[in-house]
Amino acid sequence: MDWENKTIGYAMCGSFCTFSKSIAALTKLMHTGANVIPIMSSMSYSTDTRFGKAKDFQEQLKTLTGNKIISTVKEAEPIGPKNLLDLLIILPCTGNSLAKIANGIADTSVTMAVKAHLRNQKPVLIGVSTNDGLGTAAKNIGTLLNCKNIYFLPFSQDDYVKKPTSLVADFDKLTDAAKAALEGKQLQPVLGF
Repeated sequence: MDWENKTIGYAMCGSFCTFSKSIAALTKLMHTGANVIPIMSSMSYSTDTRFGKAKDFQEQLKTLTGNKIISTVKEAEPIGPKNLLDLLIILPCTGNSLAKIANGIADTSVTMAVKAHLRNQKPVLIGVSTNDGLGTAAKNIGTLLNCKNIYFLPFSQDDYVKKPTSLVADFDKLTDAAKAALEGKQLQPVLGF
C-alpha cells in the first residue's frame, strides 16, 4: 500500500471515554505516512468532560496531523465536490451518528463528511462505540454492514456484565482495517476479538 499518496479523513464523535484510545490509534496510523485530515463533531470539538478538555484533544489532533480540524457542516461539505479523501474513518462513531448515517441525515460535520465522501464512491470505515450497539443501534449497524463502500473496524462487547448491549471497536486493528477498506474489503472477523 502506497500510504504516502493517500489522504484520509479521521473523524471523531462524542464517545469521550474512547478518545485516548482513538488518539493512540491515530498515532499508529500516522506512521504510515498518509496525509490525515481531522474532523470533529461539534460535540466532540467543544465539550469538556471527565475524560479531558476539548482544547487538549483539538491540540493533539492538530499536532499529530499537521492539519486544521474540520468541525462544521460548511467545512465538511467540500469533501465531496473537491474529492479530498481516499478514505474516511470515524473513530469513535456513536450510536447517534450511526443512526444518522444509516438514514442519510447530514446535519453534523461528521455526517456531512460521510455524505460528501460517499458521493465519490470511496470507502468509509466506521469504528463503533455505543452503549446500545446490541439494543436500538443494532438495526443501524445491520443496515450499514449491508451498504456499499461502508466498512467496520472489528468490534465486540466491551463489558457484557455491566453493559450487555455495549459495543466497541478494536482500536488496535485500525491500520489493517483501513488498508482492507482501501482495497474494497471488510477486515474479518467483524465480530469478536
